[in-house]
Amino acid sequence: MLGAIVGDIVGSIYEWNNHRSKEFPFFGSRCSFTDDSVLTVALADTILKNGDYAVAMRRYGQLYPDAGYGGMFRRWLWSPSMGAYNSFGNGAAMRISPAGWAYATLDETLKRAREFTSVTHDHPEGLKGAEATAGAIWMGRHGKSRAEIREWVVRHAGYDLTRTCDQIRPEYTFNETCQRTVPEALTAFFESTDFEDAVRLAVSLGGDTDTLACITGGVAEAFYGGVPKEIEREALSRLDARLRDVTTLFRARFP
Repeated sequence: MLGAIVGDIVGSIYEWNNHRSKEFPFFGSRCSFTDDSVLTVALADTILKNGDYAVAMRRYGQLYPDAGYGGMFRRWLWSPSMGAYNSFGNGAAMRISPAGWAYATLDETLKRAREFTSVTHDHPEGLKGAEATAGAIWMGRHGKSRAEIREWVVRHAGYDLTRTCDQIRPEYTFNETCQRTVPEALTAFFESTDFEDAVRLAVSLGGDTDTLACITGGVAEAFYGGVPKEIEREALSRLDARLRDVTTLFRARFP
């Protein structure tokens, strides 16, 4: 899950000012965690405590009210009686990475990803985006190859993964849907050479860069066997004590 947080932090300053190149300071001085990290940690906390994710998201969301939530989610956050709202937003995939680490089988991972996602994002495309992301993480940490992960994603989610990053980059614009974020994020992972390169590729595509890099970073961490130590230290230093403590506990519980 730390890889997802890294991607969120690194991409945070390019969301409204896209940088269409892999060449940039990896941790800019103004980089910070956003709602992607807050809700990822909320899920990690839920899994650690076997709790209720809707309760945890509302608690964390209200503790960090200015983290950058979308309009419908913000409404849900402050409306205790409001249920799922048929969303296919990319928030479904940005927050799901802990599910890819916590369960023994792919089937259980997908089942739990669906349950966690459906409390808000119950549209089929939202559920599919979360499942594809969590499943790719599970496969990455179990030693599956890029080709095997790609083949499974295409079969399970039906995404078009034929375009390269160079083909995506010129025409890609800000998009908050799973169907126009998850395939692009996975493509950045598939073309990468290591963890840092994956995050840089994701940011270079433009669009919703913090969420795009968050999804890419989560998968890259699993596939490449972790986050490089210097990147880990810097990312953890940019979290507050609450978020850092839960992240550290989760990584110790699910190494």
